[in-house]
This record gives sequence, structure tokens and C-alpha cells, in this order.
Amino acid sequence: MFDVIVVGGGPTGMMLASELRLHGVHALVLERETEPARYVRALGLHARSVEVMDQRGLLERFLALGQQYPVGGFFAGIPKPSPARLDTAHPYVLGIPQTSTDRLLAEHAIEVGVEFRRGCELVGLSQDDHAVTAELADGTRLRSRYLVGCDGGRSTVRKLLGVGFPGEPSRVETLLGEMEVAAPAETVATVVAEVRKTQLRFGVGPVGDGAYRVVVPAEGVAEDRAVPPTIEEFRRQLRVYAGTDFGVHSPRWLSRFGDATRLAERYRVGRVLLAGDAAHIHPPMGGQGLNLGVQDAFNLGWKLAAEINGWAPEGLLDSYHTERHPVAADVLDNTRAQSELISTEPGPQAVRRLVSELMNFEEVNRYLTEKITAIAVRYDFGEGHELLGRRMRDIGLKRGRLYELMHGGRGLLLDQTGRLSVTGWADRVDHVVDVSEELDLPAVLLRPDGHVAWVGDDQQDLLSHLPRWFGAAVS
Repeated sequence: MFDVIVVGGGPTGMMLASELRLHGVHALVLERETEPARYVRALGLHARSVEVMDQRGLLERFLALGQQYPVGGFFAGIPKPSPARLDTAHPYVLGIPQTSTDRLLAEHAIEVGVEFRRGCELVGLSQDDHAVTAELADGTRLRSRYLVGCDGGRSTVRKLLGVGFPGEPSRVETLLGEMEVAAPAETVATVVAEVRKTQLRFGVGPVGDGAYRVVVPAEGVAEDRAVPPTIEEFRRQLRVYAGTDFGVHSPRWLSRFGDATRLAERYRVGRVLLAGDAAHIHPPMGGQGLNLGVQDAFNLGWKLAAEINGWAPEGLLDSYHTERHPVAADVLDNTRAQSELISTEPGPQAVRRLVSELMNFEEVNRYLTEKITAIAVRYDFGEGHELLGRRMRDIGLKRGRLYELMHGGRGLLLDQTGRLSVTGWADRVDHVVDVSEELDLPAVLLRPDGHVAWVGDDQQDLLSHLPRWFGAAVS
């Protein structure tokens, strides 16, 4: 009997399993593929995901393999400068290929004690009042208290649950791959710059070691996107859009993706939950997909651990759906909007010009940037201070940084008064008495995911809020 079986060993699954292990939960990750993926879908981490890595002490590993870029120009590829004074200590995009992100998160998961099995395909599941039974393709049956499907857009877990996945099917498809080119680099750059004046779903750029990443619109929508395209399809479509195929050859991997947009009706059915692409799919506009999944895991991990460890207050696990479903719906909407804005049709192009003009206003540019980077996410915790429900950015303290104190995944009371107490919750909440020139508040209570659960200086008021997120006090 496992505590949690996580189906899918991508970034969402590995992040979730690692979060569970921080709380002593026995997590098993089942991955269908026998080898790590070679293809690179996602290319970076936005500010909120960078913060997540910082909160768990992982950021230095990512910084060592990535490159920091300005955050401007991510909304529909409209070139604008980064807004000044973004509400984050990490106002950049960290360029890092998904293969590296996968590896770093897998290494972290193994370090903290996650059990990881490759070549294990889920084909059936059932649940009762006490556990979930997972059936694998080789006939093995495993039991766990909970199971989470992090198994991608074609999620077997979601299908077995019968959860609806409403939305729109793919209307257009894009070819994506890595290969070598025969044309000189200067020629490639010149042609690409010209084509991208009108076609933003096109790109040919070096990725190192002699290879180029090629992105080009497909001729149509394939009946089965699991079947990879051929190098000849790439050549044909390159000639259509660029007038040349650049002499592409020696492909390292080839794939295709569509612009389907769908959102699971429910993130939880009994003891089975969904996260990442298993719960939502959308076009890759703005580079939000991987980030959205990692942030799902960050929200779910401590809540599921609290349920398993027996201290979760009523409704805590259900708040995962309540909080994250609207966030995904907003991402789906902004990717729909961005997809329209990259159309080459006259109407969408007119709207694009108008949006570009509006983004010259600092507040509009800031609003869209905060949306893409997810630092504007605010969960509905009810009436209260403007910070309530928002994540707290990293701030400097007299004795270090806030995020350095959050590596263990526990709640945290940052108390600048020195008069408050978390007696009764000390096994779940750290009480830090320190001061910060950046925080004009007497005290803040943070959930393990860094979102502000309470603001104030009154002990009785604090005692009325602690049980909502951290359960009953222990004597």
C-alpha cells in the first residue's frame, strides 16, 4: 500500500511527488516511457515557477543551466519592454529546455526519497472508500490511498475516471523538431526574420551542437498526432512559408502539436485527482503550459499530504480544484486571445495593432505580463488585506531571505512584532520573528505554497485563521 501513486513522470508529476515527500508521504511515480523524452516542448520558466524553485531551495540548480531573459514580448509575441518594478524578486524568464527541467526535478525527487518506476503503463483503475487500485499493462495491481493523474493531455487517468474535457479541438497544427541545416547561419537568420514579420508560428534557430529547432505550420491537422511527421513534411512546409527548406537533414526528433483548448470539468473524483496537462490543454502561446502544471503540483502537494497525515481541515483538499480550476480557465482564455492575435487575417491583425498600442500604457503592459508570468494569481480567501490570497514575493529579512525559510514546505508566520504565537500548530507552522524593510505589515501567515493566509497583529484573530489552513491545534 502506497500513500500516493503519481501517474506521469514529467515536471508536474515529479514536482508533486517531491512536495509529498517533504511531508513524509510515501509517493510512487509511474512513467509509461522507458527513457527520458528527447524532444524539447517547453523552453523556460516564468517568474512564478522560478519563485517556486527558490522556495524549495532548487533555484541555483536551474540558474546554472539556464539563461535569464527580459519578460517583455511574451503576450502574442508583441514586442514591448519589461514593465518596471514587477512584484517579484525574479523579474526575468529563465530560458532552460524542458529536458533539463525534467532531469533536475527527477534528480530532486529521487534525492528526497520518491520511488520512480519507468516502463509502467496504467490501463485500469478503481477506487473504494479506503484506497485506489491501479492496474498496469503487465497485469500488476497496486494499491494506494490516493492517485494523481499527471499523465498529459491524452490522460489515461482522466479517461478512466470519465471526467469531461470540454473545449475546442485543434484547428491548426504546427510541426516542431530538431535537425541540422545546410544553409549558412546568416541566410537562415535573414529569411526567418522576414517570414516572422507575418507568420509568428515559424522559426528556425540554433540550439547548440550543430542542431536547429524548427517550427513551421503544418499542412493540416493529422488524424493521429502521436504519429510523428517526416523530414519531408518539414521540407515541404518550409518551402511553402520560406521559399526554401534550408537543406534540413539529420533530424534528432520530430513532433507535431495542435491548438486544442480543453479544461477538465473536475480536478477530483473521490481519491483520484488530476494535475498539469491531464487537467488542461491549450496552445503554447506565452509559454505557460509547463509552468501551469508545476504550479498545480505546488498547490496540491501540501494539501494532499495534510489529508494523508490526518490534520487537514474539512474542505482543504477540495480547495485544490476551487483555486486552480479558475487559474487554468484564465490561461485558456489568454491563449485563445493570443492565438487570434497571431492570425494573418486582416481582422485579427487590426486587433493586434490596437492591443499593441494599448500595451504602450505601462499598466496594460504590466497587467498582461503579470498574467503570463502568473505572479498576479490571487486565490479567493474572502474579504481582507489586498495581499490576502496572493503569493508573497521573496523579501530580505534582517537575518537572510524569506524564501530561504520555506525549503521544508511548512507554513510560516513572519512576525515583526515578536508578540504572536503558533503554539498548538508548531508541528505544521514555523514561527519566524524577524523584520524586513520591504514589509509594511506587522505579521503575515503564509501557507506552504507561499500564499498569504492572514495579515495582522492580533493573536486571537490569528488563532481564528490558523485552523482554516492548518487544522486543529494539538496540545
